[in-house]
Amino acid sequence: MVTIDAQEEVWPLKEVFRISRGSRTDARVVVLTVSDGKHIGRGEGVPIKRYNQNIASVLTQIESIKSEQNLDRNKLEALLPPGAARNALDCALWDFEAKTSGKRVWELANMPIVDQVETSFTISLDTPEKMAAAAKAAAARPILKLKLGGENLDLARVEAVREAAPNTRLLIDANESWSPERYRKIAPSLTKLGVELIEQPFPADADEVLESLDHPIPVCADESCHSTADLPRLKNRYEVINVKLDKTGGVTEALRLCDRARQGGFKLLIGCMVGTSLGMAPARLLASAAEWVDLDGPLLLAQDREHELAYANGRIGLPSSHLWG
Repeated sequence: MVTIDAQEEVWPLKEVFRISRGSRTDARVVVLTVSDGKHIGRGEGVPIKRYNQNIASVLTQIESIKSEQNLDRNKLEALLPPGAARNALDCALWDFEAKTSGKRVWELANMPIVDQVETSFTISLDTPEKMAAAAKAAAARPILKLKLGGENLDLARVEAVREAAPNTRLLIDANESWSPERYRKIAPSLTKLGVELIEQPFPADADEVLESLDHPIPVCADESCHSTADLPRLKNRYEVINVKLDKTGGVTEALRLCDRARQGGFKLLIGCMVGTSLGMAPARLLASAAEWVDLDGPLLLAQDREHELAYANGRIGLPSSHLWG
């Protein structure tokens, strides 16, 4: 008989983090443990306001399944919807299985793993001058991801960053803030600036316009893609999907989504919410075979947890077994 426990943790950020929908000064996460009295598995989930989640709703969902008998990963899909609660529990069950078997999670999942993966580093939405200063400070990092806001300043933001970091690869994330007119107006200029990916330019419920627009730069679905069920709708709209565990509801569905997406011709970006190394470690599992990796959450924190992931020169190492998996 295993016991399940979950609680909120608050991790202050180094500085304010802004996107088109708002700003934050801390990361509020739910940490879940699964224990049989000898072994403990852990998982971390980040409630997403965009999807009507908060700490209380996630803890309530977890509470609702505590009495479930013989709980395992394969039952979760029927018990909980995709989201932070299922992610925390699914990741904890993977970790628990690794701890009890003495194997690493990638061995259990029978998947290849590489020692190091390159990650992007996020530049928060701000004025062109401030984003340029942040980019200059991070210019040694191999890839920068710029948060944009949908106003007339967006092109100036990218131009300023490109001048400050001339040799860095650039991704941009509009977080659903653009109009088709803005896309048409600035996409050609973004190509000349060397931008290699445009993430979620339009609202998820209005992205059908992508079927009639030119794609000089690959377009990535984030808010438009949660689980495998979304894939048929995304064909002819996106070239890339952003796989986040807090959207899929954990590693189990994320593995399925990555596999089906590949079969459908999509490329992969492995992304994250702002959280600790405990939240990144399961996603790091998926990153070995992805075209892009955006797992910089811990780099935005004032302090990370014990046994943190090793970040060096824009690369992420493998998680310690003390951390996860």
